[in-house]
Amino acid sequence: MAVQDAASATEAAGSVGRDPRRWLVLAVICIAQLMVVLDTTVMNLALPSAQQDLGFSNADRQWIVTAYLLSFGSLLLFCGRLVDLIGRKETFLTGLVGFAAASAVGGAATNFEMLAASRACQGVFAALLAPATLALLTTTFTDPKERGKAFGAFSTIAASGGGLGLIIGGALTSSLSWRWCMYINLVFAGLAVVGGSVLMSRPAKRSGARLDVPGVVAVSGAMFCLVYGFSNASTHRWGTPSTWGFLIAGAALMVVFAFWQSRAQQPLLPPRIVLDRNRGGAYLTMLLVGAAMYGIFLFVIYYMQNTLGYSALRSGVGLLPMVGVVAVAASIGNIKLMPLVGPKPLVTAGLLLGGGGMTWLTGIHVDSSYAGALLGPLMLAGAGMGLIFSSTLRTGTSGVAPHDAGIASASIQTGQQIGGAIGLALLNSIATSATTRYVEHHVQGRPTPALIHQATIHGYTTVFWWCAGIFAFGAVVCGSLLRRGPLPTPGAPGAKPAATAEPAAQA
Repeated sequence: MAVQDAASATEAAGSVGRDPRRWLVLAVICIAQLMVVLDTTVMNLALPSAQQDLGFSNADRQWIVTAYLLSFGSLLLFCGRLVDLIGRKETFLTGLVGFAAASAVGGAATNFEMLAASRACQGVFAALLAPATLALLTTTFTDPKERGKAFGAFSTIAASGGGLGLIIGGALTSSLSWRWCMYINLVFAGLAVVGGSVLMSRPAKRSGARLDVPGVVAVSGAMFCLVYGFSNASTHRWGTPSTWGFLIAGAALMVVFAFWQSRAQQPLLPPRIVLDRNRGGAYLTMLLVGAAMYGIFLFVIYYMQNTLGYSALRSGVGLLPMVGVVAVAASIGNIKLMPLVGPKPLVTAGLLLGGGGMTWLTGIHVDSSYAGALLGPLMLAGAGMGLIFSSTLRTGTSGVAPHDAGIASASIQTGQQIGGAIGLALLNSIATSATTRYVEHHVQGRPTPALIHQATIHGYTTVFWWCAGIFAFGAVVCGSLLRRGPLPTPGAPGAKPAATAEPAAQA
């Protein structure tokens, strides 16, 4: 009888406030999220064509990617709190319109400055849009079973969007023009603006809340310095003042931010958000996965194009099996497994699968075939990504009150952005050093093309070993940090109210 009462209470809690248009809202949210995630990679394959068309230098080329990452990563936490203060629908629509306008300017760019500025503006509005999408998802779906399905769809987009960006970028650049890598956003944004305007409700404003201005200044400055420092390390050296100086400044500002958050009356990032073991474990998982994913999306693409001679489009299509496995794993993880076992085993298994895939990739050679050397590892890593994203996105926003949904969503994506910046810098540096050492130890006279190819492969495999190590480290640390058992269900007997939930002393 007690079990039936508990089930009835859980079902009743999930039924309250259920939006009859919620599945259409989910489609709109996924379109917007796809647009944001695509733009982290879609321009990578278009850069050579854009550089030739606009005539900018190799030194300037990195800024087309870095400008987006800098503004996006720097403003995520600030914009996450704006979502909570201004409203989820308002920030969602504003982000869409601004992103579309910046994309239109970038597509019509006549010089480097115009293109770089548009990419920076894209990052600003992406920082507003990204936490709004996840916050809308969290607050729209209240029924536990439906929430699993919704997060499964969203997780698929979040985990595979980078790979889809490479595919779409290669296809648009090869068949039309690099400019369509920007113009395509107008299609996504237009659909989402119409759907969001018609389908989304406008919740009541939060009264009495104020913006933590010192916290905004400290964390935005810290994020800018960290992202810029790591981005600079990936293209220059760790020993240059523009690298270590910004990294030290970023670390110092993060200390100042943490100190201030424990004393501010209305902190930008309330400590209760990150000190919960489940949420903290989810944020750390996303940071580590953000770093290791560059081993797949960057160096596997390098291997396909520079060693195997694949075109941009063919190398993008080569990632499709991984994207498909991500979708299946994310769906199974959210709908079937999360309600039964919770995030701990899913995150641990996902990280171990990712590490296994990267270890498998260390067997590549100069003349390897796609089926023999890449297909299996990519599918294994894709299964890991699906399980990781299906559990962390849901866990990182679990147990928070609606008025904290935006900042909790931004915290997840901030971890991924910082992890990506670290991964790009660290793995580029490792690959370059390993390649150089291989040539020095094996060269006899002038380096031959065969030796250069072997050295390049050695650089790639060294990176894959490091990525496997990052995944393994994450499996131990994050798996230990996360609590056992399913996530607490709001409204179920014994569950704490979201607004007052604090970290529990549960093993």
